[in-house]
Amino acid sequence: MLSWVVTFLVIALIAGILGFGGIAGASIEIAKAIFFIAIILFLVSAVIGLARGRTRV
Repeated sequence: MLSWVVTFLVIALIAGILGFGGIAGASIEIAKAIFFIAIILFLVSAVIGLARGRTRV
């Protein structure tokens, strides 16, 4: 999921350098949205992992 963030960030940087402000702005917004979704999913996964505890094998 974070690879998508990096991809959209690179697209935004290249578009910004070439002067395509609309595409750069849209790519940054998409990258931010995906990044925050990834952070939320990570936190939910961490909380669930801590709540379940460790199992003995």
